[in-house]
Amino acid sequence: PEGRPITISVDLAGETCTARIRKASVGRVDLYLLDANVAENPPHLRSLTARLYGGDLEMRLRQEILIGIGGVRALAALGLSPQVIHMNEGHSAFAGLERIRSFMHNHGLSFETAKELAASTSIFTTHTPVPAGNDRFPPELMERYFTNYSGELGLAFKVLLAHGRENPRDDEEQFCMTVLALNLSRFNNGVSQLHGHVSRNMWKEVWDQYPVNDVPIGAITNGVHTSSWIAPDLAQLYDRYLGSNWREDPDCARVWSQAESIAEAELWRTHSRLRARLVDYVRGKLQHQLQAKGADRKDIELAAQVLDPEALTIGFARRFATYKRAGLLLLDKERLIKLVTNKERPVQFLFAGKAHPQDNEGKKLIQDLVELCRREDCRLNLVFIEDYDIEVAQYMVQGCDVWLNTPRRPLEACGTSGMKGLVNGVLNLSTLDGWWVEAYKPDNSVGWCIGRGEEYTDHAYQDFIESQALYTVLENEIIPEFYNRTHGGQPRTWVRKMKNAIKELVPLYNSHRMVEDYSRTAYIPAMENHARLIADTFAPAKELADWRMDMMTKWGEVAIRNVRTSSSKSLFVGDVITVQAEVHLNGIAPDSVRVDIYGGRLDVDGNFRDKQTALLSPQDEPHEGWLLYKGDIEPADAGRFGFTVRAQPRHPLLVNAHALGLIRWAQNDE
Repeated sequence: PEGRPITISVDLAGETCTARIRKASVGRVDLYLLDANVAENPPHLRSLTARLYGGDLEMRLRQEILIGIGGVRALAALGLSPQVIHMNEGHSAFAGLERIRSFMHNHGLSFETAKELAASTSIFTTHTPVPAGNDRFPPELMERYFTNYSGELGLAFKVLLAHGRENPRDDEEQFCMTVLALNLSRFNNGVSQLHGHVSRNMWKEVWDQYPVNDVPIGAITNGVHTSSWIAPDLAQLYDRYLGSNWREDPDCARVWSQAESIAEAELWRTHSRLRARLVDYVRGKLQHQLQAKGADRKDIELAAQVLDPEALTIGFARRFATYKRAGLLLLDKERLIKLVTNKERPVQFLFAGKAHPQDNEGKKLIQDLVELCRREDCRLNLVFIEDYDIEVAQYMVQGCDVWLNTPRRPLEACGTSGMKGLVNGVLNLSTLDGWWVEAYKPDNSVGWCIGRGEEYTDHAYQDFIESQALYTVLENEIIPEFYNRTHGGQPRTWVRKMKNAIKELVPLYNSHRMVEDYSRTAYIPAMENHARLIADTFAPAKELADWRMDMMTKWGEVAIRNVRTSSSKSLFVGDVITVQAEVHLNGIAPDSVRVDIYGGRLDVDGNFRDKQTALLSPQDEPHEGWLLYKGDIEPADAGRFGFTVRAQPRHPLLVNAHALGLIRWAQNDE
């Protein structure tokens, strides 16, 4: 209010780091930034916010302390007190610890109570299955930075470390930011359905007693902000045929179904103009690149002739991480050169992207690609655009005919560049990874796939097989379809695919739908948790924490035995299986335990292919500490069916029983 800058500070191994809060208004959203480049800091701390990818492991830890702990303090300094926070990727996981410390300091809560409150109102999204994207720090480095902080939490440092370890009892294990975030959130998710499955496998050791499919990590598929990426020409076309509702309600299938009425000739003419505009932009960009390097006049003049505004244009633009395999095309250069030198059915490729500064393989890939683009027989139809940014991306996703994506399954968590092309009528050609697994249709009516979603242990062999599959799809399907023209020069089958993709996929893969998913499955439930737990001066939160500690103390002696059924070995679909089991609760009240039949179809190895559960109910008073439970289950499908019995804690305030990591399985499974 007095016009002075607002600052916050964090302790970095005995040094105070001050950060100024800056504000940027992004549309209707206020974005707050932390800037360590202030006079109060010594030079080595001022550089903390200079660049994202740089420095060593210690620099990374300092940055994550600033964004996590400092971020929560920044909100408090601004007078903001969020009921719910959303941690994106593990980099911000220290925010969970700072919320706990804040609840303890401001409200006099115990660590356990504050932890339940913080975790029950936190959402965590993991964004990468690539190990390098999940930061890990050695215990000795953590000790330098968190010994004092653990004291503020009332914890022994070893206990704090356990919150970031897959095996809390392993003193040699490094501290993992993703594990910390998973432990301090009751709402965890990946960013596509496949990524959710991969993440459950990746982090199953955090919940080592659970079947992989029960690991509490869900999935919400990413989406893109439609209005930010659509070409103005195409937006006007949508306005005429769809009305203006597509802008404010972009996830409405009814609105996008009207794309069927768009005149095919008009859609194709609009797209062709966008391709021509892309070609003009690339020529100007390439000339500017050459001039900046002092190239000779001949090369600069030749740059004005690259690409053909009428040719099939395939775009590839993204981070040059090695798992994204930008070099897949280069594995058969002879076949590639044959495509780009074909005069009758010309094909051209446009590349853009950057590599991580420390990713030498990624940088080498760019170097190889640029060298190929400079070859005399390729330079007109293979172009690499330097300095990839949002402007370059917009032109490409609006003007290409095909968007190429070649990640090595299952390492692409989601991928969104293809979605940006999708809203512009650009057709996708991708391996079945990330979002494309969900979007692709086997009849190729909305785009094409490379391979059939196989996963290989031999990566070199996988790359070879899928590079051949890529060229086969290009040669036998995509190129013939693009050049199969009607009398008026329109590729009718191609345009039909464009309309199918717009109509069927755009309402699904947009940020409007994504935010609604987060609101419904995480934000609103977390907000309701906050309201319940803080009522009556945090009495429910204290009750939940006390109950949890009681469960942790007694659960070790809970046991299940004598699982029995009177059903025959052979059953018909619709038959009911009656199951009973004896459960030893070790003094825990029956209403604090849920006992289930856990059943489903079995594979050839006897593992559950799918699952269904049915509640068992207590039948009488305990006898020598054992209580009889009984219930029914009806197999949902034909096939080999198996079942067991499990027990889990339950409490009205507990968001997810799986999150406690407490479960007991029957001792004599059938």
